[in-house]
Amino acid sequence: METYWFIFCKTDILLQKLADGTYTVPKGSEAPVEMKPWYHVLNVGELNGVKVKTFSIEAPVTGRSNLEMCGLRPSYYKLTTELYLRAGKCFELIYWDHNTQFCGVCGAPMKMHTDISKRCTQCGKEVWPQLATAIIVLIRRGDEALLVHARNFRTNFYGLVAGFVETGETLEEAVMREVNEETSIRITNLTYFGSQPWPYPSGLMVGFYADYVSGDVKLQQSELSAGTWFHHDHLPQLPEKLSIARKLIDHWLDTFKEKQNL
Repeated sequence: METYWFIFCKTDILLQKLADGTYTVPKGSEAPVEMKPWYHVLNVGELNGVKVKTFSIEAPVTGRSNLEMCGLRPSYYKLTTELYLRAGKCFELIYWDHNTQFCGVCGAPMKMHTDISKRCTQCGKEVWPQLATAIIVLIRRGDEALLVHARNFRTNFYGLVAGFVETGETLEEAVMREVNEETSIRITNLTYFGSQPWPYPSGLMVGFYADYVSGDVKLQQSELSAGTWFHHDHLPQLPEKLSIARKLIDHWLDTFKEKQNL
């Protein structure tokens, strides 16, 4: 049966370059690489009637004119959205598989029980892939938005206030807490925008809009290196288009374009 082969080497995925210059994920009845006995192949359902399998290899594929390795993030710009999202899921499952080799209760080996669960061979404890849920919020103040630069950002782009949801919190409570902790300002009119899988390695981003109420921006220095209000006509370097942060910002900008066209 035809199969999509989502093959990773660390954080890089193997892509197939087509004759027209576009990219896809290798597909065929056999994997496009030599299968080693120690490769652990995971079944990841089907995609448009085609089976999906994933596994990791110890060294990148080289010397194949129609095959090339690509970082998972950059693959967003080469694959269809459908294939990119499935690649993210495959990467998350590989990460989970690598980190659940042994039982956290008794230390015995874990064995696959279903395609997305494992069971301990000794005590029977079952585990499933876990997600780390985070909120992200674009705060509006008239024609401005609050953009921040986190200390863990690798480049000079500015993003949005974000943080992980803690146990016992609602999503809304997490937004209010993070905004207060990171900026000291007060917000209102919290509205849901959308969510996005964030497989780096196993996250779920939940996006919101909010309106500024009061307070001066006082940055949490341990988390943020910079941050201020930016007018929609004078923005700094923005996050990549693959992120929900950029989708929130772009949607906010579109509202001003719509107003100008009325």
